[in-house]
Amino acid sequence: MLEVMVLSGRTFARTRTDLSGFLMRRRKKLTPVDAGLPSTGQRRTPGLRREELAALAGVGLTWYTWFEQGRDIQVSEGFLLKVAKALKLDDAECSHLFLLAHRRPPPPEAYQWPSVSPLIQNLLDDLVTRPAYVANLRWDVVAWNATANDVFGFADREQRDRNVMRLVFADPAFRQRLPQWREEAPKLLAQFRGDLAAVPDDPAMLALVDELKTLSPDFRRWLEQPSLESYARGIGAILDSDGTELGFLHEMLTVDEYRHLKMVVYFRR
Repeated sequence: MLEVMVLSGRTFARTRTDLSGFLMRRRKKLTPVDAGLPSTGQRRTPGLRREELAALAGVGLTWYTWFEQGRDIQVSEGFLLKVAKALKLDDAECSHLFLLAHRRPPPPEAYQWPSVSPLIQNLLDDLVTRPAYVANLRWDVVAWNATANDVFGFADREQRDRNVMRLVFADPAFRQRLPQWREEAPKLLAQFRGDLAAVPDDPAMLALVDELKTLSPDFRRWLEQPSLESYARGIGAILDSDGTELGFLHEMLTVDEYRHLKMVVYFRR
């Protein structure tokens, strides 16, 4: 037991050192112009001063100083997000900051409908022969290509209804288009459970779960008694508008790690 405690302490100390070094490197890379501050001529040291960074983040100078020094203090998620924004961290760097400070990735921000960059939309549109869409951790579809729209009809649905879980478990008309629904739906739910486990206290996820429990007895039963045999990233069989059965395999690509956006690409069997 003592050995475990010692090793844990060493790991914690190393993490604090890494955190301090990461913050100082990122602060020194920023210039006043980068941060929207007036230029004051030549500086003795590169980058922003601590007081400038703290002011930009809207946090106390003493508290930020202690944080950057790697002292053993507790900081909130809101504090980390403010610091990340002031340092102009990208998604990967923000995740790294959370891992160093809290030893876990950042949770989703207060629920807002996300979007994708024009380049990601261009990538979707270039996949002219393959249905593809981008979904968040709740399985809300936030972007898609024309081929996916032909199959799923996303453009004709209300924003809240562009959710794969809601389509599969709470849309009777869509369910009729799934010839293998009883085999596939539990696999999709098993994959969704993995995403739910990543953010078990997220209000938006919990609201969706509560809604689907009310709307679908199957969802409620399978959620409480999960099958661990297999998972599914997308729908494997769907009837086209003329009744033709389309079979698919899937691949999933990470689009934005911090906002948990993933692209699901459908390949015809």
